[in-house]
Amino acid sequence: MNKFLITFLFSSFTVFAQQTDVVDFLKIEALIKPDAAEKKIAGRFVATFKLLKETDSVFMDAVNIQINDVETKNFKISSDEKKVWFVGNFEKGKTYTADLWYSMNPKQTLYFFEDQIWTQGQGKYTSHWLPSIDDVNDKIEFDLKILAPVNKTVIANGKLTEIENDSLGQMYNFDMKEPMSSYLVAFAIGDFDKKELVSNSGIPIELYYKPSDSLKVEPTYRHSKQIFDFLETEIGIAYPWQNYKQVPVRDFLYAGMENTTATFFSEAFVVDSIGFDDRNYINVNAHELAHQWFGNLITATADTHHWLQEGFATYYALLAEKDVFGEDYFSWQLYRTAEQLKALSDEGKGESLLNPKASSLTFYQKGAWALHILREKIGDEAFKTAVKNYLEKYKFNNVSTDDFLNEVKSVSQIDITDFENNWLKQSAFQSEEAYQSLMKSSFIKKYFEVSALRAVPFSNKKNQLKTALTFPNDFIGQEAVFQLVDEPIAETLPLYKTAFESNNLYVRQAVALSLQTIPKELQTEYESLLNDDSYVTIETALYQLWMQFPEKRFEYLNKIMGMEGFQNKNIRQLWLALAIITDGYENPKREKYISELKNYTSTDFSFEIREKAFEFVNELQIWDTQTLKNLVEACVHPTWRFAKISKALLNNLLQSKKYYEQVKILGRQVSEIGASYLNSILKE
Repeated sequence: MNKFLITFLFSSFTVFAQQTDVVDFLKIEALIKPDAAEKKIAGRFVATFKLLKETDSVFMDAVNIQINDVETKNFKISSDEKKVWFVGNFEKGKTYTADLWYSMNPKQTLYFFEDQIWTQGQGKYTSHWLPSIDDVNDKIEFDLKILAPVNKTVIANGKLTEIENDSLGQMYNFDMKEPMSSYLVAFAIGDFDKKELVSNSGIPIELYYKPSDSLKVEPTYRHSKQIFDFLETEIGIAYPWQNYKQVPVRDFLYAGMENTTATFFSEAFVVDSIGFDDRNYINVNAHELAHQWFGNLITATADTHHWLQEGFATYYALLAEKDVFGEDYFSWQLYRTAEQLKALSDEGKGESLLNPKASSLTFYQKGAWALHILREKIGDEAFKTAVKNYLEKYKFNNVSTDDFLNEVKSVSQIDITDFENNWLKQSAFQSEEAYQSLMKSSFIKKYFEVSALRAVPFSNKKNQLKTALTFPNDFIGQEAVFQLVDEPIAETLPLYKTAFESNNLYVRQAVALSLQTIPKELQTEYESLLNDDSYVTIETALYQLWMQFPEKRFEYLNKIMGMEGFQNKNIRQLWLALAIITDGYENPKREKYISELKNYTSTDFSFEIREKAFEFVNELQIWDTQTLKNLVEACVHPTWRFAKISKALLNNLLQSKKYYEQVKILGRQVSEIGASYLNSILKE
């Protein structure tokens, strides 16, 4: 860092800490050229900003930026490890433009895979690939131009206005009309097709998918238009942006991310019609869409008020699910989260909603519960009016909890002091108030009646359990099945038969998951689970049947042959493992099956597939040089949960001298980052 830069950094400390009082960044126009081979980007950056006070310097966050050329002549532009600085005699009230060419080699936030590139700027990390502001309180209009190969598709914030031919590919031009916080800027590049819808209010909705997933588009995006139309009506404020896009990306770090106009979500939610009943995208779909209002249109000033984003998005997603699945489903989800929050509170780990370091369970689920209770307290009309006024008053700005509460108080005469103390400030979960709210549901009353039988001797509750299984509600029927687990099979056999005969998908699934020893009298019924429209049920049933009836292993394997299951290939991988170890089964193909299973550990596949493959490779102890190399690469994967699991597995293998010697020589055969990690753990 040069002496001049050091001098003005010291003289500008106040600006550094309080820059939103000094400058308002109005617009950023950026031309982005990703380099997949080198995992870096280069481009042009133009920022327009207005001075609120006289100053000699302003900054933008830019991690390890390399400035290659500067077009601006009327002030100086330089950089350090974390920022780009604009230095000059800036006058209050004047608007300035910074124009520069730059390159960056991001270590996070921008991710390169063989077939996709995507960003994830959650919080304040966009500055790793684009000079921006790591503060949610300066909202900026971002217009991006992104270069991609001719055979790729680009999705980004705003409206795609033009695709220009370029000597290196095609340039996608996107236009935003309104400002947003920097963490919501995003783009994705990949092999995508799209299905187009239009909301009742005329908003274009684009649903992206990989061409190979064309048959999964309908179940994956099922009810998307209904959800969109419902939220516009329920919130009472029109969708605030030009269009809406959704795109599933591989190896995503979270379930989904609400980038303005462009939700990115994990491709684990791409399902067929069978998978839909077990693992669908409905909740994430509704949650991320709700964020377009709560988080994007208005943004919390600080983490203290983070519940204004996550609590609202969670609550409105529940309302959307109620519109899709019904009142009982809504009540059940509230009950489930109440149980989680109560358990946390009972352990003395309850958290205030205004605790900036609270857990996701608090921000999301307790926040949703707070809104549910508030709505019951002040009534539907006042609640909806307060939310509408709140959004209209603060649109494209930042908000605090008091901003929302003041809108509530302005439309309702009901005193909410106790609500503020009990639900926002109190760390303990208000389980009694939640219970009284739940008891307004006749379904929940019935569920509690059945769940209360857990402590009742089986002989005294048989008839009640049979009634619950004869005309089962999904959740009540499951509860009845789970109460059979520790009872003598001779006593429970008739009820298990009733459960099978119910033909309720979730009741039958409860049998699959809970019945650990299959009596001969139920073998035929249990085998019928292999026909159910549930990959969870089929996976469990296949394993249990294979284990307990070895004489029919060939029959079971033949029946499930060719089925993949979820996106992580859960059925296929289990099938391969069982086929490999079943004596005499398809012997000529055994090596082919081993090769296929091992191959699923490679970086060609998403981490969900690889994680399951590592489990089976380890269980079967079929490690070789390539699978060990793949495991090392998994240890440095950007998805931290997968990396953590992989590190634990590798550490366990290193306890064996055999594997230690094999791993020790891999240093030059893995990536640089993989070799660095390997070197660090072998030295320990």
